[in-house]
Amino acid sequence: MFTFLNSHLEILEDLLWTFCGVPLVIFLGLYLSFKSRFFQIRHLPLVFKTFFGFFSKKNDENLSVGGVHPLKAFFAAVGGCVGIGNIVGICTAVQLGGPGALFWIWLTALAGMIIKYSEIYLGLRYRVSDEQGGYNGGPMYFLQKAFKYKSIPIVISVLLCIYGVEVYQFSVISKSISMNFGIDSLLVIAVLLALVMFAGSGGVKRVGNISSKILPVFVVVYVSMGLWVLVNHLTAIPGVLSLVFTSAFTGHAAFGGFLGAGMMAAMSYGMRRGCYTGDIGVGYASVIHSESSVQILEKQASLAIIDIFLDTFIVCTTSLMLILTTGIWQQPMEAGMLVQLALSQHFPYMEVFIPIFLFMLGYNTINAYFCVGLKCAAYISPKFGRKIYYVYAIVALVVFSFMGTAQAQTVMAIAGVSLLIINGIGIFILRDEISFNLVDETAVTPQTDLEAELT
Repeated sequence: MFTFLNSHLEILEDLLWTFCGVPLVIFLGLYLSFKSRFFQIRHLPLVFKTFFGFFSKKNDENLSVGGVHPLKAFFAAVGGCVGIGNIVGICTAVQLGGPGALFWIWLTALAGMIIKYSEIYLGLRYRVSDEQGGYNGGPMYFLQKAFKYKSIPIVISVLLCIYGVEVYQFSVISKSISMNFGIDSLLVIAVLLALVMFAGSGGVKRVGNISSKILPVFVVVYVSMGLWVLVNHLTAIPGVLSLVFTSAFTGHAAFGGFLGAGMMAAMSYGMRRGCYTGDIGVGYASVIHSESSVQILEKQASLAIIDIFLDTFIVCTTSLMLILTTGIWQQPMEAGMLVQLALSQHFPYMEVFIPIFLFMLGYNTINAYFCVGLKCAAYISPKFGRKIYYVYAIVALVVFSFMGTAQAQTVMAIAGVSLLIINGIGIFILRDEISFNLVDETAVTPQTDLEAELT
């Protein structure tokens, strides 16, 4: 029965991505890029300057009393973006679509930067104050302005509740720790559940605090290890990059354990995995960033560009270049083992470090999604929503822990592409409400007293 159901879910996923998801990302990404005059590329230096400016206390005077600090919201959102998909899920794109999938992942990231900027900006623009002095925002609020049907925000909230229980990454973590360290799976599940409930119940602020401690450590260690491996395979890099660009348009023939794939497969799997790892168009980042205390909306929304840059061009590219330069990608094995095998050729004890990496990443992602799920459940039912969602989350996470990770990934992919389709249409309808006017405040010359009087 489960095999029958899973096969039909996979067909549904392919149909949604092929005929709706991929075309929408291409169209909306290109349209918003031209409309903003390629804001994500043209203003990249200013975006980084804005990001580092938030570390200075001088910027605190531009923050409102309510809400969380912009950096806390950023790290909470990045915690959901940089996850196990960057090590495991992203590798399936190359396994199924060939090396050319990496090229389409890069293009998806460029389109995704401006799409994600837009959804965060709209979430901030139409957010509302809550009883605790903070803010509530996200697609369920800005879609009220885009659609006449009141049911659309409810549908989005339900889908985000489903997406908010990250069954795929929870399943990967529990299996990885249990198998590599020989710990009873029930004990692993129980402890992990308790940790997730603790983080999620503390809201965006607690999730951001945890992510800001864990993520920098992971990124520095993982990327450093990846660079060491790439330096040792320096001569293979030009050939790999040539293979990436050529097979992106010509496909790749069967070789070794790889079954072969055409251009459309490279494009499709590259874009759908790129959207999944970057959470493009899902709307969860809009919910989290809407809690920011920032008053200049463009500044907070621009952090989405750093989010995608870090996720795709740093972490995901490191993972894929690792398995491509070492030739591991052709081996017929589970995607979860590819990076581990590539790193084990140069570093010892990878059977210990990889499960730790997976836990660090997956825990952050699960926390961020669960936090958003709780907010969406409260939106649907302010009185009972959170209580019901706790029960649903516990049941779903436990059940999927004993099922295959493929089924869990399929469920997440269907929920994700459904969110992308609805949010994408809403963003296009509200396209004229989005501002791309990010100003470098430090470059503005202060007025003299005489100039002030004249103006």
